[in-house]
Amino acid sequence: MLLGCIADDLTGATDLALTLAQEGMRTVQSTGVPRPDLDVTEVDALVVALKSRSIPAGDAVAQSLAALDALQRLGAERILFKYCSTFDSTDAGNIGPVGEALLERLGGGVAVACPAFPRAGRTIYAGQLFVLGVPLDESPMKDHPLNPMRDADLRRVLARQSRRPVGHVGFADVDTGPERIAAALTREDREGRGLCIVDAVTDRHLRDIGAAIAGHRLVTGGSGIAMGLPAAYVAAGLMPQLYPPPARMAAPAGRAAILSGSCSAATRAQVATARDAGMPFFAVDAALAQEDDPAARVLDWVATQTGDGPLLVSSSADPDAIAQAKALLGPGAGERFEAILAEVARGLVVRGVRRLLVAGGETSGAVVQALGVSALTIGPEIDPGVPWTRSVGAPDLALALKSGNFGAPDFFLKAWDLLR
Repeated sequence: MLLGCIADDLTGATDLALTLAQEGMRTVQSTGVPRPDLDVTEVDALVVALKSRSIPAGDAVAQSLAALDALQRLGAERILFKYCSTFDSTDAGNIGPVGEALLERLGGGVAVACPAFPRAGRTIYAGQLFVLGVPLDESPMKDHPLNPMRDADLRRVLARQSRRPVGHVGFADVDTGPERIAAALTREDREGRGLCIVDAVTDRHLRDIGAAIAGHRLVTGGSGIAMGLPAAYVAAGLMPQLYPPPARMAAPAGRAAILSGSCSAATRAQVATARDAGMPFFAVDAALAQEDDPAARVLDWVATQTGDGPLLVSSSADPDAIAQAKALLGPGAGERFEAILAEVARGLVVRGVRRLLVAGGETSGAVVQALGVSALTIGPEIDPGVPWTRSVGAPDLALALKSGNFGAPDFFLKAWDLLR
């Protein structure tokens, strides 16, 4: 195994695993720190999914270093730290603290910090992050319920959570090609900078960055930063060849369901589109969350649904409803909804659901943990950054784990066409 990856949430891990698989690396995803007996003899990249984005920085560092140790024991020669393409974080971290801890453990130097993902509308220019052409602090991310992003300048954001000076490789260097990028990173290293924001506006930029950093022991960024790495590793003689990604995926027979916990604008649009198309729908709201056994009420409703199509259970809500839920349930409202949907997931599997789509990073993490899924193989892409996966071992499930901000409005409707 060449590349070991540490992702700060589950859907981000799946997004990264998809990118690596599409670019030619045989990739497996682990939920949590992988077992020491995990068979990686025919694996090029192993992606470890943590749930460390919004926990205390010290805990995130400890979990990430534990994942690093496990990956190195399994033979990883290169490490990639993956975080969200919208740089979700606070002034306390966790991108800076984790990135610096990994860099120090791996011997220091400089590491790129590039969350750009042009196919999903995330671009970086002059150190500023844009979401679908809008500065980060003017996008819907400014109202993110956990990590509201109020500054588009990633150099300032990262500097507030880092001990070492933050570097920057600008558009002029990136647009010129790999040699200029490598020279600029050498300059930043010489000047004592650690994590280095790198501009990227197109996929070509990401591929050129990959070619420039094939020799780096640590890379950090969104899933897009992995786009150029597989070909660069082959060119450098670190991998023998690239492997074609799957076009469709065999899936276990059984009913289909959607659990939507994200409150992002993209997911709310997907819920609305599915409801408008007539998909059976159950709303998990604050009133239901106050009941003694809300999951049982949802599962009673599931038992009344006799059609063959997917069922939609959703706690997704707009900002006003979120505020009302927090007023009723207190500061732990988000965790309460995650726990309900996780319990519903367990009940759905008992009732024969074998094809499950989950929207929202925190919700996906809670669901996968509740179901006891420890590893996933990567299947075809539904929309940029979101593949189908299949669990390794029991329970045998087809799972699509979607970051809240990802996917077209018809995502909940079209995903099933890629399963056999």
